[in-house]
Amino acid sequence: MSVRTASKRGAPLARPAPQKISWAWLGLTPFFAFTALFLLYPASILGVRSFQDTKTHAFTIKYIAQLLQEPYLLGSYWISIKISVVTALGGGLFGFLLAYSAIRGGLPGFMRSTLMTFCGVASNFAGVPLAFAFIALLSPSGELTKLLVAFGFNPYHHGFTLYTFWGLSMVYMYFQFPLMVLIISPAIDGLRREWVEAAENLGASSFQYWRYVAFPILLPAILGAMILLFGNSFGAFATAQALTGGQINLVTIVIGSQLRGDVLGDPGLGYALALGMVIVMALAIAARTALQRRTERWLR
Repeated sequence: MSVRTASKRGAPLARPAPQKISWAWLGLTPFFAFTALFLLYPASILGVRSFQDTKTHAFTIKYIAQLLQEPYLLGSYWISIKISVVTALGGGLFGFLLAYSAIRGGLPGFMRSTLMTFCGVASNFAGVPLAFAFIALLSPSGELTKLLVAFGFNPYHHGFTLYTFWGLSMVYMYFQFPLMVLIISPAIDGLRREWVEAAENLGASSFQYWRYVAFPILLPAILGAMILLFGNSFGAFATAQALTGGQINLVTIVIGSQLRGDVLGDPGLGYALALGMVIVMALAIAARTALQRRTERWLR
């Protein structure tokens, strides 16, 4: 018997190391619970009750048919989409320029921290307080209106009013552009100085650098951020309701009037309208996810 054979027979077999149970997933439990209770469950309820008669609870498609046939209901979607597109484009452009000025414009460091703090607060300042703030500022008896009148200019004599489509769009812009600053700042931070230096060494001008390098890299991030702004505006309710009192036919206001429970309300139709909003938001999220994947290839 050789030494090698003896050593093999005498040596104990190595036992596999016991697998340790990872408890890291427990940190995601609140997230999954919140998502299930406040996102998946309400969405499933909307899907069921949109096809359920409110009186007999039988299956029906009359609410979907009514939604597709009534110009008033389809118009509410169109108005909401228009105001969402306008505020997403305006807030996206202004927010991008502001973020780029603060990050790449050579401003002092405290300016950036101050801007980010303001944007974090302003992006969540909405609803009734925001509506009241603009009423106190720009209503016919608002402080800024009085100041402009004292200088001989009354905006209400030149077609401006706070309680129309463009007035509401201006109010929405207050929380749209700070949100854009917060979303787009990491993408701007991801632009490497080596790319600028390489472009300059190859003889590219500043315009050519933006045209062929920076803008193609940032474009998916900018579009994705604007899609988030679109969704943020599309689902807004309290600000428009408090500011206009329901004068603007937004889909969220129409849903509120249908679910309120008065004589003219129809909860089934409200559920169908809300289901349409869920579909629009799902498409927006899917587009945002696809654009985010393209951005991450460069900004890692």
